Amino acid sequence: MKPVIHSNPIRKRALPLDRTLYRLRYRVECFFHDLKHFRAVATRHDKTATSYLAVLHVASMLLWLRSSGTAPSPSPPADR
Repeated sequence: MKPVIHSNPIRKRALPLDRTLYRLRYRVECFFHDLKHFRAVATRHDKTATSYLAVLHVASMLLWLRSSGTAPSPSPPADR
């Protein structure tokens, strides 16, 4: 694995930065940030690794559908 970070701005000679890898790293970080908004993923309520992996798959599919614009929009809460 290769570290992909910006060099310190006060450094006299800037270190090279691979912008393509930096963009990919940013997308992965944003994905994990969005994934943690799912309560079951963030708190890990599942007992087995298999069921936790299933929750990760469902959450990932929902994020993918939401980003592609084909997911159903969340309905407003019903009046009780």
